[in-house]
Amino acid sequence: MFEYFNIILIESYKILFLLVPVLVSVAMIVWLDRRIWAFVQKRRGPNVVGPFGLFQSLADALKYIFKEIIIPASSNKIIFILAPIVTMTLALIAWAVIPFSETHVLANINVGILYLFAVSSLGVYGIIMGGWASNSKYPFLGAIRSAAQMVSYEVSIGIIIINVLLCVGSLNLNDIVLAQKKIWFIIPLFPMFVIFFISALAETNRPPFDLPEAEAELVAGYQTEYSGMMYAMFWLGEYANILLMCAMGSILFLGGWLPPAEIFPFNIIPGALWLIFKILLLFILFALVKAIVPRYRYDQLMKLGWKIFLPFSLIWVIITASYLFYFNLLPTL
Repeated sequence: MFEYFNIILIESYKILFLLVPVLVSVAMIVWLDRRIWAFVQKRRGPNVVGPFGLFQSLADALKYIFKEIIIPASSNKIIFILAPIVTMTLALIAWAVIPFSETHVLANINVGILYLFAVSSLGVYGIIMGGWASNSKYPFLGAIRSAAQMVSYEVSIGIIIINVLLCVGSLNLNDIVLAQKKIWFIIPLFPMFVIFFISALAETNRPPFDLPEAEAELVAGYQTEYSGMMYAMFWLGEYANILLMCAMGSILFLGGWLPPAEIFPFNIIPGALWLIFKILLLFILFALVKAIVPRYRYDQLMKLGWKIFLPFSLIWVIITASYLFYFNLLPTL
């Protein structure tokens, strides 16, 4: 009895040790996001609450906590309440398989990449639930847009992952990182990295693909009827998903926790810091795109996903497989 209790207690500590830094990181990247937009547009950004405005995210969180939660009378109340909880929960449980070093991972499962792909695919349900349960036309339109958009770009991401798996021969995230000791996959698979990055923008509803919450057309899209902490939970889920996509990009293409071997042959920096640095670098690119690139039309969004990214990524799978087969480089299982 006490053994089971100790196991549960230890696992609970591990989960908290993972989730607390993720939630703190979400607060910090919201601040960084706003500072980068301000820098690009020659504005000051958050700079009043705390040094350099660092406590602005905390002030915003406190504001959301104490604001009244209003549930529309005509909404499906149970699903309306569940929607932001589902969105935030799915965004957080995906971090269970992210390896911060060869030994520091909460769940080192052999199908880690499939787990990530499955959990990130389920994220659309929270948005659909929120839009449908609101019983209002703007949230519903935003939810339908999000469903079509996220499903479309998940197909491209899945095919891009196949290119990496062909080079590794394993679905384990640790194996994917260790396969990049000599060369990061961003070099031989650079076109796939570019498509992955753009697809990740669409998958997380980031500009220029933020059409499910386009304020000029849909007020605020699927979040229109939400307020207070329930509204904040949608944003927590969205930014946690953005960090997750940056972590996936770092692991699949940038060597995860591994340093560049040619530059740092005798590395003394912990692997977790390398991974955090790479995630931060990719997030800065996310923020710069939001500040620079104008929003797409919806027909342009669908055309890019189905008529350009999907055929190109399929062709690249054939090229990758043919190259590995011809030079006898296919990994042995």
